Amino acid sequence: MAMTLITTNTPSGAATSDFTSGIDSTYKLYIFKWFDMNPVTDGANLVFQGNVAGQSGFNETMTSTSWRVLHMEAGSPEGPEYTDYDQAQGTSYNNLTGNCGNDNDQCSVGTLHLFNPSNTTYVKHWYCRAQTVISSDGAYSFYTAGYFNVTGAIDEISFKMSAGNIDEGTIKMYGVG
Repeated sequence: MAMTLITTNTPSGAATSDFTSGIDSTYKLYIFKWFDMNPVTDGANLVFQGNVAGQSGFNETMTSTSWRVLHMEAGSPEGPEYTDYDQAQGTSYNNLTGNCGNDNDQCSVGTLHLFNPSNTTYVKHWYCRAQTVISSDGAYSFYTAGYFNVTGAIDEISFKMSAGNIDEGTIKMYGVG
């Protein structure tokens, strides 16, 4: 299957990085890849949320789960461990990373898969795999998955930091088909 680049966002000092066009029935799989996402606020999490076509606000009901593995620069590994970054029928932005440092040698990279967002019969499944260099000089690997508990078509996705703005980074949206 071929990946087709649809849009590239390069937020710099921005509150959000929103994809408000290009998510439609053309593809059954959309992949978002982010590179070198750095928060203004030390220890912030990269989070995301969706929006159903014709609705306003990024506040769709979702259920998710997350776990992580940590390895500190000093050599001490921890995990795997369950995180509290999940939701049970919540409408908040969902964590994809945690505790990202804002130093020049700290950032987050990752991939979010969104399945069949234009389907109006079933819920919208997603999963994410991310790496983050944390504010206390270690590396987290995050594994997060869930679903939007809506049958309406999701046609917008928003990314932001849990605190403060996005200092810099790149997010690319691909269609796979």
